[in-house]
Amino acid sequence: MTDFILFIRIHVLGPIVIEIYLAAGILVALFVGYNIGGATTGVSFGPAVGAKVLSKVGAAVLMSVFFFLGGWIVGPAVVETLGDGIVAEGIMTLETGIAILFFIGLALFAGNLFGVPASTSMTAVGAIAGLGLATGTLNWATMGEIVSWWVVAPVIAFWISGVIGRYFYPQINEWVAISRRETHLWVVERTGLIPTVAVQEGTDKREITGSLLVVAIGCYMAFSSGASNVANAVAPLVGSDALDYPLDLSVAGLTTTIGNMEWGVIIAGIAVTIGAFTIARRTLETMGNDITNLPLTAAVIVMTVSATIVTALSAIGIPVQLVIVATMSIVGLGWGRATRTTTVSDAVRGKDEAGVSVGALTAEKEGEPAPAIGEEEPEDIPKASDLFDPSTTGRVILIQNFVPVLATIGAFLTFRFVPIFSL
Repeated sequence: MTDFILFIRIHVLGPIVIEIYLAAGILVALFVGYNIGGATTGVSFGPAVGAKVLSKVGAAVLMSVFFFLGGWIVGPAVVETLGDGIVAEGIMTLETGIAILFFIGLALFAGNLFGVPASTSMTAVGAIAGLGLATGTLNWATMGEIVSWWVVAPVIAFWISGVIGRYFYPQINEWVAISRRETHLWVVERTGLIPTVAVQEGTDKREITGSLLVVAIGCYMAFSSGASNVANAVAPLVGSDALDYPLDLSVAGLTTTIGNMEWGVIIAGIAVTIGAFTIARRTLETMGNDITNLPLTAAVIVMTVSATIVTALSAIGIPVQLVIVATMSIVGLGWGRATRTTTVSDAVRGKDEAGVSVGALTAEKEGEPAPAIGEEEPEDIPKASDLFDPSTTGRVILIQNFVPVLATIGAFLTFRFVPIFSL
């Protein structure tokens, strides 16, 4: 009788329990991906939606497509880091993966409720680090490398943007001439049987080109987000090999095998799509209208610099906080623009002192030529308060720092003191 009960437990109940755990893990991963879609859609397409170049539905469609492409092409490198690199091998089980995903999703959901796009990379790394600290298996070398890049990446963004702000921004602003619109760029005409899309009357070619550029950069940001953030939704499941169900698929004569990693990217893509079409409306409103009056030309530069840095680091397996990189890019771009009041020779002699203000990005209108370096007066540079809404900015910074801390503490306490997760 004892042997029979043991047989039932191992060969009958065991697989059933594993399937239940797997189903729960996929549901939690979908929940995390749903919140990632809500958080990152606003960052990627907020400027385009705020400028009425793109509708919220259009932003959701583009976010879904390009996030998946980034996750499929570049994302696996970051998945491997989060799934296997931060804690010792064997610690990331299906059960612990479910708990980690729960804390990531809960923390991100709290941020989305306030309409704030929290840093998914910091939140995911924090939750996994909580597991490592609780079990004494944290890979300090990997964590040191990740944290080092968290410090270095914003500095790189600042200086690249600073150089652009000082030497190239006015010329780019004059050439591109992207401005915020009062009406939507595209109109849908339903006079015939089949609806058609046309450009708003009175829109010139230059404005169309600039507007399409904003959308293109948003797509690039979405690709970058997929490269970095797909791991945050599924790395714990992939790291535990919970999705190892190989499937051979043939498309247009090409055969590919969908395995553990590929299933993870597909699950993340589906979840992000749902989030982009639903909860992302809050963050699109915040990032597109409430937090800043950042000129669209500046937004395009910031998004390009940030997406390039994040994509490059994702390719080598480093999860990076896109929001902080973008923030430092804004500051650097504004600082560079503000330093145009002083020439290098005058600065070396200490003759003039450059005013440092991100408000300098509003010193000229779109398409307006800027004075040469050294010809402006510091009084001509607007203050930072003209660019940012202080109360909204403060709320965003507070929540963005609180969310990763919440995930780390929650994971540590759970794995340290809850018996079912004690390892």
